[in-house]
Amino acid sequence: MPGDYYDILGVDRNASKEDLKKAYRRLARKYHPDVNKEPGAEERFKEINRAYEVLSEPETRSRYDQFGEAGVSGAGGFNYGDMGDMGGFADIFETIFSGFGGGMGTGGTRRRTGPTKGDDLRLDLKLDFREAVFGGEKEIRIPHLETCQVCKGDGAKPGTGAKTCSTCNGQGQVRRATRTPFGSFAQVSTCPACNGQGQVIEEKCEVCNGAGRRQVTEKVKITIPAGVDDGTRLRVSRKGDAGLRGGPPGDLYVYLYVEPDKVFTRDKMNILSEITISYLQAILGCTVTVDTVDGEQELTIPAGTQPNTVLTLENLGVPKLGNDAIRGDHLITVKVDIPTRINAEERELLEKLAHIKGQSHGKGGLEGFLGSLFHK
Repeated sequence: MPGDYYDILGVDRNASKEDLKKAYRRLARKYHPDVNKEPGAEERFKEINRAYEVLSEPETRSRYDQFGEAGVSGAGGFNYGDMGDMGGFADIFETIFSGFGGGMGTGGTRRRTGPTKGDDLRLDLKLDFREAVFGGEKEIRIPHLETCQVCKGDGAKPGTGAKTCSTCNGQGQVRRATRTPFGSFAQVSTCPACNGQGQVIEEKCEVCNGAGRRQVTEKVKITIPAGVDDGTRLRVSRKGDAGLRGGPPGDLYVYLYVEPDKVFTRDKMNILSEITISYLQAILGCTVTVDTVDGEQELTIPAGTQPNTVLTLENLGVPKLGNDAIRGDHLITVKVDIPTRINAEERELLEKLAHIKGQSHGKGGLEGFLGSLFHK
């Protein structure tokens, strides 16, 4: 059961038609689904519309005052189930939000025909791993609309101009009155003759065919900051589509995608990789050469290094985005290659070591020896 319609609009029962209209306009602006995204706003908007439909017409208001909702339960002529397709009724709210004067469906305004900003554009750009780490310059090609240099964006052939549209008399909109059980409403739509401009071109520019803009492909150099990651968005000012009627261009947004690397992976500001050493190198220790994003570096393997030990090369990771003087580390996981086959000489030497090791630890055999070296 809906609430009291007077309470919904926030007016008393003796409110004038003008008071109802003011209350309705105020609440419609506040709860319109295009303006208010809070939960429950759409239902509130429907209630406000229903209340105004009933109370704005003397006949339905009289029945409501006498019988309540039961007296007007069949009076609703609009379907509010789909707020995205309200047809002519949505155009009534356009007049409210556009500041149209007077009553609903009356008065008029001229559609704005001055310069308008162009659309923003998006470009997806792939980078390899090192490009993302160190940044640099990239040249990209951008297909976009630019202002026609012949007609300077107005679409008219040089030496000619535009005239007022005879269909809408320069308003850019046409109106059609619609009668409903709640009175007459004006349905507002864009003028089909001038596409809402209020003017029509006498002779179109031959270069852009009257559009005022033309498609071009431009080469642009952009700077990739050091330390960007997958999904980073860069904004390139004024490299979007040119605006209508000589308006300023929009912006270009470049979304960066980092391709996987065969050697390195990234964990925030750290770079991760793996190396594999022999079991003898792990036992005795050694110095090996490893790949980093800065080139080859020497890494010291301590004697007795266990499998999956992580060793650190400091300050060889990813620069901090916005402050490339600060870098993460390169973390290297050490894998130990234990052979499945050994020759007779190697076996003899290992068994001697196993015997010595077994005497000191109470374990015999090659298996016990190797197990004592690599603790998992």
